[in-house]
Amino acid sequence: MSRLLVVQNGRRGGPGRFGDWLTAQGLTLDVVHAYAGAPLPRRPDHAGVMVLGGGYLPDDDLRAPWLAATRALVAGALERGTPVFGICLGGQLLAHVAGGTVRGRHGEPEFGSTPLSLRPEAGADPLFQGLPGRVSAVEHHVDAVTALPPGASWLMESERCPYQAFRVGDRAWGVQFHPEADADRVRSWDPERIRSLGLDPAELCRRAEHDDPAAAAVWHEVARRFAGIVGG
Repeated sequence: MSRLLVVQNGRRGGPGRFGDWLTAQGLTLDVVHAYAGAPLPRRPDHAGVMVLGGGYLPDDDLRAPWLAATRALVAGALERGTPVFGICLGGQLLAHVAGGTVRGRHGEPEFGSTPLSLRPEAGADPLFQGLPGRVSAVEHHVDAVTALPPGASWLMESERCPYQAFRVGDRAWGVQFHPEADADRVRSWDPERIRSLGLDPAELCRRAEHDDPAAAAVWHEVARRFAGIVGG
């Protein structure tokens, strides 16, 4: 069985259903709780790398000292052609390592189920080709990629945040949204924080519950395709 190295950057930020889908496709997930001090392997012998979300910028080494090792891990994966999938902070970190730009508290924040649009470039992408032109995903971010790495393929966008999905090279993907998060994740958020952003927690939950069945089918297919690339 192929092994996927998963970097977890927060206590609540596990691989969720995306991890379940990958496991169902035959991958073994080695989850490193980096936020809790678990060391990343210096010479990982894995068929793929996945970096999850967290409340940091990709170079926030003072608050998250493990990010330096995570950047080195992703850079090494890019050099070797190892498949990479980065979610939220993980996607931003991929962009940063590959020469893009990430800014903190940039633009309007996105929280809850958010409409995304597939771009024409996705038509030739191994993970995103043939997906619905409009689909939703859970968002939870105030930081954003503001410039893609040179030569990256721009795959998805939203109204507030253009760079929702991209590919670096042939086998490394970053997404701003959370394909691993479902309506239960939205219900777990601190309602007071949500209200402080001018949002209605009950409405966010209702929208996530409504959108989740269709969204889950799409992100399940993306997980299946990524598992095929890692295990291929």
